[in-house]
Amino acid sequence: MASVTLDTLRKEFDRGTIVAVDDLDLEIEDGEFVTVVGPSGCGKTTTLRMVAGLEEPTSGTIRFDDEDVTDIHAKERPVAMVFQNYALYPHKTVMENMGFGLKMSTDMTKDERRERVTDMAEMMGIAHLLDDKPDELSGGQKQRVALGRAIAREPEVFLFDEPLSNLDAKLRTEMRAEIQKLQKEFGVTAMYVTHDQEEAMTMGDRLAILNDGKLQQVGAPTEVYENPVNEFVAGFIGSPSMNFIDVDVETDGTTAAIRSESVGLDLELSAEYVAGHDVETGPYTLGVRPENIKIVEGPTGDETLISTVEVVEPIGSDNYVHLDVNEDFLARSTPDIKPAAGDEVGIVFDEANIHLFDAETGEDVFLSDEEIAAAVV
Repeated sequence: MASVTLDTLRKEFDRGTIVAVDDLDLEIEDGEFVTVVGPSGCGKTTTLRMVAGLEEPTSGTIRFDDEDVTDIHAKERPVAMVFQNYALYPHKTVMENMGFGLKMSTDMTKDERRERVTDMAEMMGIAHLLDDKPDELSGGQKQRVALGRAIAREPEVFLFDEPLSNLDAKLRTEMRAEIQKLQKEFGVTAMYVTHDQEEAMTMGDRLAILNDGKLQQVGAPTEVYENPVNEFVAGFIGSPSMNFIDVDVETDGTTAAIRSESVGLDLELSAEYVAGHDVETGPYTLGVRPENIKIVEGPTGDETLISTVEVVEPIGSDNYVHLDVNEDFLARSTPDIKPAAGDEVGIVFDEANIHLFDAETGEDVFLSDEEIAAAVV
């Protein structure tokens, strides 16, 4: 297998007027599963296509282990790619589709190709479909054919371009587990592109979050969730997403108060907390996750702030309580907390569960410069 190193990788379109990938540095270890996630247009698919050899970088290098493959043709690279639209030939059978890559990129005989494809089909549970054509298959079966075709090539690197987005929710969950199982079984290095942050969180050994072509943060899912380096990552990772409130901070260097007159927020930070973080007087954006908010029915006024319930969404294991603090402000409560729309409730959260983002840079001021720098390598 192989490690993958992207060194200041850049891709421009329209004579440099559009920068799709902006000097990306990323290293994927041998056998590691990395999910590349971000909103539409962030550069994640373009990055994957450059690694595959389907797009030529404007500048920068791509290495597999110590070999520079930047200028090597796609068919000469030891990669296999699984596409969103399956990319199956409609006039070919499953056997022919799965064996096509072997026919084009190896010197295997027809019998050897047939044996390899049959083995992969049995592993994928589609051996009974080998004589069928794509139009006779369900979405899940087509996806298994595409996966089997990739595995049959025995690549050093797997590349996945949103391969599950066309499947229903139940089948997506099943296929997520199947892809992870196969990747671990073969020990193949994998890059998995998705815009679905839940998919990224559940599948990757590490996440690489992109926005506007720039790498925002790299890290294990729990690390990125608990310690987002900036407001974008904080809002993008997590479901439901983090709540934000524009606040003013006043500090004398020993203690600090976080206030927002518009929503009635008044939160005192302890001296111990202020001493451990670089907090100055000025405007910030406070972030708090829905699951870190406590709802108090029948508030006494001692809560962090008071709000009115707009909508309550029961989802079984939890209730999503929409509040009028600001647009899309949401608390995630246990099912026994059942306020009605229009009820006044108290909201409680403490300093251990908040994030404070600089109003200009968007960086989390509760993280040191060293922690922020370490999060993008």
